[in-house]
Amino acid sequence: MRFGQTTLIDHGIRPRNGAKPALVPPFAISRRDLLGGVGGLLATAMLSAKARAAAPAAKRLTAGTRVLEVNGRAARVFGLTGPEGRPGLRLSPGERFRVELANETGARTLVHWHGQLPPWKQDGFPWPQTPPIANGTMESYDYAPIPGTYWMHSHHAMQEQSLLTAPLIVEDETTQREDRQDIVLMLHDFTFRTPAEVLAGLTGTSVADARAQAQRTEGGGNMPAMAMPAGQGTIGMAMAGMKMSKVPAGAMKAVNMGSGMDKKGSGMTGMDLNDVQYDAFLANDRTLADPEIVRVDRGGRVRLRIINGASSSQFWIDLGDLTGYVVATDGHAVQPASGKRFPIAIAQRLDILIDLPAEGTFPILARLEGSARQTGIILATAGARIFRIADGTGMAPPVDNSLEARLAAAQPLALRPADIVHTITLGGAMKPYVWSMNGEVWPRITPLMLNQGQRVEIELVNASMMAHPIHLHGHVFQVTAINGQALQGAVRDTVLVSAGGRVRIAFDADNPGRWAFHCHNLYHTETGMMTEFRYQGIAA
Repeated sequence: MRFGQTTLIDHGIRPRNGAKPALVPPFAISRRDLLGGVGGLLATAMLSAKARAAAPAAKRLTAGTRVLEVNGRAARVFGLTGPEGRPGLRLSPGERFRVELANETGARTLVHWHGQLPPWKQDGFPWPQTPPIANGTMESYDYAPIPGTYWMHSHHAMQEQSLLTAPLIVEDETTQREDRQDIVLMLHDFTFRTPAEVLAGLTGTSVADARAQAQRTEGGGNMPAMAMPAGQGTIGMAMAGMKMSKVPAGAMKAVNMGSGMDKKGSGMTGMDLNDVQYDAFLANDRTLADPEIVRVDRGGRVRLRIINGASSSQFWIDLGDLTGYVVATDGHAVQPASGKRFPIAIAQRLDILIDLPAEGTFPILARLEGSARQTGIILATAGARIFRIADGTGMAPPVDNSLEARLAAAQPLALRPADIVHTITLGGAMKPYVWSMNGEVWPRITPLMLNQGQRVEIELVNASMMAHPIHLHGHVFQVTAINGQALQGAVRDTVLVSAGGRVRIAFDADNPGRWAFHCHNLYHTETGMMTEFRYQGIAA
């Protein structure tokens, strides 16, 4: 990365490597060399000036801290603030993702552009080649983004749970011509505990051990598939002698609701829901006790962009009396699917078109699965009466693939036979709290190797008692079967695999590099449910 002196002085940001500008020693040159050099410098300066005029300046994105009031208490959380002082970024049609990320968090961080397809070293995953960004430094990114509804979040030190997240909206000309009010609704689960305290409660270990576990998770990627050392006091000891790299099928069983789980969660047998007891659920950083009121036109037309940025919670989107049409999933267009209630798994996004009645107040709610708890925003026309909304009286069902089975991609993958077919079994249990892919626990995994140009099919088989939202970095895939039923489903980057269910996906290996493939439940990732797709020729 290269930074001009003015940038460094204006922002107080140091180059990431902390290096000082090199000093060039004097040496003897001839008059001809001098004149030629001056001419060359003038030509270079003219070209540089043209290049600067042609390329817009990079957008500044700041990772920092802020204070929220939640349930009457102040909480210091992280945030990602764009150049206009609002959360996240919005790019115009055709605009490059040219961004300078300034780290002002007071700690190291690393931001992943969820669902985008950058070169692998700009993806924001903590490979050894792409370590976290030091506090007080800046990292630059430059790639061609794909349009749609995306988001950004930290992939370091469980900072995602502390709200180091934000929307990433890439507009296209088609949506701009729709003449619809564009409304972003971002969901979070919130706790006053630190992420390490949450993880320690789930694993039955100390906070120090939980932090050490997170460091092992983020330092992985080069370790072979073998038993992880189980030192005294580590989470590995919770396995009671079992090899962490191979979790036996017998460890995967239904358990009763533990102290770390939501007591309002599922009373249903054969399935576990809501690992964590959260203090609040947020919609655009606010609870339903003080929701965001979005003013809309009478008879207005709305594009609602919903982002589930929760770390460990899944919701049903409830439009009340309104009817909406899902027209995009994870940023990619689908044939319109109508409804009033839609499931949304962790990390997924839904674009929903709504034509409003003449006037009124229209709550848009997110109901926690297996619970009566909810959050949301309120759409209201001018002069409409705003009323308080309490938690619901009935439990929402588990989030499922009922919507997924109805979806059809507007632009499906080209039909062609698969070059590689893998079956990946998702395993794990609440006690011990360890989650795996094909019996391997990150970072002790065997990478799945790819060659550029291959069509890859993955059969995801969930042998555990929890649903898992599985996310692939650096690629998009199409859902091609659910529980053995073939379909030309949605194009996505995150798919839910229900407890005991099967989902088949297909993608083209068209972005060489190292790519994470993991459950997007933060605490499942931290305790092992992650592997790697690596292209041939890419060094570990």
